[in-house]
Amino acid sequence: MVCVNSDGAGKAQQWARRLLRPITLKLWKFELDGFDRLPVQGPAILCPNHVSFLDSAFLMLQVPRNISFVGKAEYMDSWKTKYLFPLMGMIPIDRGGGDKSQAALDTAEKVLRRGELFGIFPEGTRSRDGVLHKGRTGAARLALKVGCPIYPVGMIGTREIQPPDAKVPKLRRSCAIKIGRPINVERYRDHGDTHMVLRQITDELMFEIRELTGQDYRDRYAGKTAETEPTTVARVARMGDEQPDLVGATTDR
Repeated sequence: MVCVNSDGAGKAQQWARRLLRPITLKLWKFELDGFDRLPVQGPAILCPNHVSFLDSAFLMLQVPRNISFVGKAEYMDSWKTKYLFPLMGMIPIDRGGGDKSQAALDTAEKVLRRGELFGIFPEGTRSRDGVLHKGRTGAARLALKVGCPIYPVGMIGTREIQPPDAKVPKLRRSCAIKIGRPINVERYRDHGDTHMVLRQITDELMFEIRELTGQDYRDRYAGKTAETEPTTVARVARMGDEQPDLVGATTDR
């Protein structure tokens, strides 16, 4: 694997946004909602659902500030992406977990401590079936460590523009990007960063994403086939859209 250093988004992303955003607005119709909720300065974590290859690119082009994203390390093996993607702010992550992915999270922490935006897909990978999958706890851990809010983001219609196996996107289609209410992790701070707390924050995040997208929720990690014991998100979804503050305790293992 070729190693290319990436400390997050920089001037190259700013230039790309200025050049490409007007072009994308001519090729596709965008509905933007809740962007006024984003802070004009200071750190924040943006967490979108993930249904298309275009999700991170479209969000990067529409958010008015630089945003760094984690992306699978396999992109560094291709001459097409190993230089371009880091220039656009991609932080390569080895999805094997543990120490292999810690370097990417350390870089993400540096990005946030510089007062910048960081994006991560809580599902960990694209949803090939289009439903919303159980979230992983990396965003919650980072938010608690840095002390910054988490913004749920709903990507709607990008799957229809470019489905998971499509090589090129379809033109003249519509999509929506919705920024939800920020999750303030300060209320969890006294409880530490135990697995239970991280799971609570993540369940709340996935509930809010589901509210934005209207997706069905599946209580298993993307790419997994074995069902797990339902999190609060799944229980609330089956109860029929109860109050968000019910998203709390979980028996996740």
